Amino acid sequence: MTSTPDATTPAGGLDPAIAARLKRGADGLVPAIAQQYDTGEVLMLGWMDDEALHRTLTTGRCTYWSRSRQEYWVKGDTSGHVQHVKSVALDCDADTVLVKVDQTGAACHTGDRTCFDADVLPLHDS
Repeated sequence: MTSTPDATTPAGGLDPAIAARLKRGADGLVPAIAQQYDTGEVLMLGWMDDEALHRTLTTGRCTYWSRSRQEYWVKGDTSGHVQHVKSVALDCDADTVLVKVDQTGAACHTGDRTCFDADVLPLHDS
């Protein structure tokens, strides 16, 4: 299913009370951080519009909007590296979603466990 998210589009099936609270970017998207529910490990960052958030809340599987492919994708449908949703929260500004998941396999498209393993930056000594 291909669609273009946009902040003026009706909220699809998303609860109107949640949709009213979301602060989306100009492209209609909010960043969604996936975190391993039991260890706190930060796995990846994806993007959601109202429909992706609705699908995530109702199916128990993380659904994201692919900015490069301009389509929805369910994490693990092609890779088998599924994210089973344990909880979903908005940050204090309602402009970021935190999805606590039980990750099966790699979260990163490169095959790494997380998207934040491969390029750790050096810290400057102060």
